[in-house]
Amino acid sequence: MRLTAPFFHRDCLEVAPDLVGKCIVHRLPDGTILREHIAETEAYRGQEDLACHASKGRTPRTELLYRESGVVYVYLCYGMHWLMNVITGEREQPQGVLIRAGTVHDGPAKLTKYLQIDRSQNGLQIMACPDLWIEDDGLHPALRTDVRVGIDYAGDVWKSKLWRWILCTDAPQ
Repeated sequence: MRLTAPFFHRDCLEVAPDLVGKCIVHRLPDGTILREHIAETEAYRGQEDLACHASKGRTPRTELLYRESGVVYVYLCYGMHWLMNVITGEREQPQGVLIRAGTVHDGPAKLTKYLQIDRSQNGLQIMACPDLWIEDDGLHPALRTDVRVGIDYAGDVWKSKLWRWILCTDAPQ
């Protein structure tokens, strides 16, 4: 079952753990369907979160963070890797969830490369898109939390937050 607007219209700290175990699906132009369960997410919460892109204020790059929940925010990392986020919460309150890993592809860039997600999906509304969606197929895994990755620049307070949720592979499902 595809996730609907109410799922994403919540705070990122609620959506991020709930996305773990859901399945991200991308239908390619030739009809091929690629899918993978989400194994890891990270939450980025507003202008006050120094690890969030919105911490520098509203810019052309961050404009999507201020839009309605369910918008796909894809950006280029290190000039070579596309990373995918989904906007959550209230309009004008920038926050979102980074899809950090799948059950097979263990990093955000590996996952988007496998799913063939790039800038062309940036700005799509995930609940209304016929070719890219997230569904709940009944997997409800055990989770653990950890600190977010690659955000040393944000300072000790923000890099120490346990805002990363990871599927526990050693726990019964």
